[in-house]
Amino acid sequence: MEGEASSCCGGDVMGPPVRRVVLISAGASHSVALLSGNVVCSWGRGEDGQLGHGDAEDRLLPTQLSTLDGHEVVSVICGADHTIALSKLHAEVYSWGWGDFGRLGHGNSSDFFTPQPVKALHGVRIKQIACGDSHCLAVTMDGEVQSWGRNQNGQLGLGSTEDSLLPQKIHAFQGVPVKMVAAGAEHTAAVTENGELYGWGWGCYGNLGLGDRNDRLVPERVSSVHGEKMVMVACGWRHTISVSASGTLYTFGWSKYGQLGHGDFEDHLIPHKLEALQGSIISQVSGGWRHTMALTADGKLYGWGWNKFGQVGVGDNIDHCAPVQVKFPNDQNIIQVSCGWRHTLAITEQHDVFSWGRGTNGQLGHGESIDRNIPKIIETLSIDGLSGQQILSSELDASGKIWVSPSERYAVVPGETVQMDVAVPAYSRVPEANVPENDVKRMRI
Repeated sequence: MEGEASSCCGGDVMGPPVRRVVLISAGASHSVALLSGNVVCSWGRGEDGQLGHGDAEDRLLPTQLSTLDGHEVVSVICGADHTIALSKLHAEVYSWGWGDFGRLGHGNSSDFFTPQPVKALHGVRIKQIACGDSHCLAVTMDGEVQSWGRNQNGQLGLGSTEDSLLPQKIHAFQGVPVKMVAAGAEHTAAVTENGELYGWGWGCYGNLGLGDRNDRLVPERVSSVHGEKMVMVACGWRHTISVSASGTLYTFGWSKYGQLGHGDFEDHLIPHKLEALQGSIISQVSGGWRHTMALTADGKLYGWGWNKFGQVGVGDNIDHCAPVQVKFPNDQNIIQVSCGWRHTLAITEQHDVFSWGRGTNGQLGHGESIDRNIPKIIETLSIDGLSGQQILSSELDASGKIWVSPSERYAVVPGETVQMDVAVPAYSRVPEANVPENDVKRMRI
């Protein structure tokens, strides 16, 4: 029975409550979960503070983010190397991790190793947050959209290509209530309350769905959706997935690795119906770096695309250009899925949590750094875990430094002068030319 545990003496004593995982999210190389009781856990790569535990250490097992205890967190979302949590208490948004380009929304480019409130969003009633590689968006209860972070291709939708260190309202949606947004590497998509699909930002691969390969600095409506109203949208790194009111799945954009699922490796510049899943009602979709997952209303999970590390979850490491069903022990039905860059997470109907794909930083949560090409249960988070729920707790030294400025993270080359962007405050400026050439995080792939 929930909330009970057996003692060694044979009697029954009240133990910690069994917490069910209610939400999962995967980043580039880290993962987070929200458990019942508003408990947040994180694991995987921690170099940039994205785990929120006050240090830069990797975690191989889910670890409770104790600094958010009591904050009534209702949602937690991974960006590539940062994380955002939405708290119901006082309508607060918290962010932490890699802060370059202002993606944390704190008005600077500093990295934060523990959750910090985004002051510009204090008191704003938010229903959804989306994180891309280097930019974020928030949808308010009234359907307005605010965006912040990197904007070199117009992915913020503000009509310019200037980065924003603070959340700014997207005025193009004035009078057009937005239902949800999704963020890719350098592009963004949205579905409005009346079922219209919009795209903006980087459009090189047709990932905006607008019929060309051009960038858009402000949201533009996608007209080629066969008259269907859209209810859901997700972004991969350079591709987009949308679902209509009838449960039909559409994909468009980059397909070098088959991530569009149409049986080929051809880009599509407008939404293209995924015939292979015709007849299935799609209830959720998620886009990874180069792979895609789709969940049907009857609990079946399908994956396709780049599979070098087994992130599609079908028992091999071969790229798949068409949907393949992912199998789970005892044919469990799935209720939620999230794609990271190279790994995938899922929750079953029995509230067990599985992961697969790249495991080099412990992002699979199995206590090891091993890749997996089939789903493996995360014991410490799952109701059916063999060892029960024994979730680690972070031991945060509150006296330690919780933020790091870019100038401390990246060495400045003596005597080198670089033209600075006048729009960036002096306290947060870091010359791009001073970034080490081998720092892959700051190099666009």
